[in-house]
Amino acid sequence: MATAQISFKPKQVVKRLLSSLPDRARDVLIHRYGLGKDTKRMTLDAIGKIYNITRERVRQIENYGLSMVRKSEEYRQEKAAFAEIENLLHSLGGIVVEDDFLGHVSKDKSLQNNVFFLLVVGEPFRKRKEDDEFRHRWHVNEDLARKVEEALRKLYTNLSNDDLLPESEMIGRFLTHLEDVSERYKNQEVVKRWLAISKAIDRNPLGDWGVARSPNVRTKGMRDYAFLVIRKHGSPIHFREVAKQIETMFKKKAHVATTHNELIKDPRFVLVGRGLYALAEWGYAPGVVRDVIRSVLEKNGPLTKEEVVDKVLKERYVKENTIVVNLQNPKYFRHDKDGRYAPAA
Repeated sequence: MATAQISFKPKQVVKRLLSSLPDRARDVLIHRYGLGKDTKRMTLDAIGKIYNITRERVRQIENYGLSMVRKSEEYRQEKAAFAEIENLLHSLGGIVVEDDFLGHVSKDKSLQNNVFFLLVVGEPFRKRKEDDEFRHRWHVNEDLARKVEEALRKLYTNLSNDDLLPESEMIGRFLTHLEDVSERYKNQEVVKRWLAISKAIDRNPLGDWGVARSPNVRTKGMRDYAFLVIRKHGSPIHFREVAKQIETMFKKKAHVATTHNELIKDPRFVLVGRGLYALAEWGYAPGVVRDVIRSVLEKNGPLTKEEVVDKVLKERYVKENTIVVNLQNPKYFRHDKDGRYAPAA
């Protein structure tokens, strides 16, 4: 299976590189990197059991084999292949998530293993192992890798769990943290690959970015899907439509009654009319109409009936008469001689 990203044949290059090694060293590398018919990369322990030797001895043989390949005449003859990989790394951003790079080269697991081996044995290439912050990634420039990682840390530090940003805004924020990085890298595709290096930030199913652990990004259930549906809608929406959109957008079965129950339980949602839900983050006050009237009066002081109705209608999709009936309940509200209403004592 040929690749469109590189002109040489990785399997043939690797075969030539391994040709000068002793049999056991060659076999250990083939098993270790999945370079044979079996594409599974074997552990040190598993290889040790084949030869009845310790895992540490396998490690020594592996390191010996890699060292011998680098010193071989065959390695020097493959200079063009390594240069091509280096150029591809640069074109993808200079520092790239390992799976992203291998997937870009080919979808074939066998070919990916051979290219991975070339990364390991190639002297220009450096791997930064996965940790709590970042995924496995490869680079050819230590200074660039450090700057990208530091910018990702700053980006994450300045995000809250509630932040959910469109991709363009996330890219813009990220670029403000990058210092002294070549303009050749500052394009949308490269920056998206850099964002993918971080384990602390991620995209949700609708393509918006935020803190990876946030329920707005790592959606786990009906409530999270409902939140994204209403947020994308941008205005109050009936729970029946929410259920319908969950099925359309996420291909998840959403029963109307179940969806409604989940909306009721979650403080992120506010019932603002008959079956209409909005997001609390939009500024809607929680509670029934009576609670909204009280909140309006506590915030603004005594108001006329018309003023109360006007302000409550900005918070709730209800009939004017519903507001008036609640307002005239002396248990909760009183009015003065000028007809202005205030909360009952």
